Amino acid sequence: MSLKPYSKLPELNTANVLLVENEEEFQKRLSEAIVRQENSVNVTVRLARCLPLPVENAEGRPRIDLVVFIVHLRSEQSLLSTEASLKHLDSGYFLGKVCFLVTGARSGTVSYERLASIKRTAASLNCPLLMTEDKTTEGVHTAAQRVLNILKVSAGLVPMASGLYLSTLIRCSMPTDSDWQNQD
Repeated sequence: MSLKPYSKLPELNTANVLLVENEEEFQKRLSEAIVRQENSVNVTVRLARCLPLPVENAEGRPRIDLVVFIVHLRSEQSLLSTEASLKHLDSGYFLGKVCFLVTGARSGTVSYERLASIKRTAASLNCPLLMTEDKTTEGVHTAAQRVLNILKVSAGLVPMASGLYLSTLIRCSMPTDSDWQNQD
């Protein structure tokens, strides 16, 4: 069963985010930072290791306004888990209700292919791709603030803005092969 974005009605001044991370190391610190930073809106953070979500809790689950896939570039399993989970989202989520949060891009041991793969995935789905540092408190704080900004728009809490509009402004784009050749 795929997760559907508009299967439930939104609640007043409430935003719900689902953080999907295979390894759960960064997920809990990020969720605490998100809740701690937001005072004007009731934010609920849900955690999942992967999709699909269990069917037995579907009725009591609130509407999910934003799905954030956390990808650790140091782990190939993290990328594979994200790619497998994407298949369990309804296509309506890709209209401004999904973003990717990537950690470990500064690490010298990161495979370029993993970074290129997640960039291609984000670009093909027209989703924002956020890079962050997961090892420092400041990095977690910055990531939480970025996710909150996107969440508020995706939940319809920012007047005159929509998740689809925001997604077109900050989506990931990959250079074409000719762009890469022109850089040489």
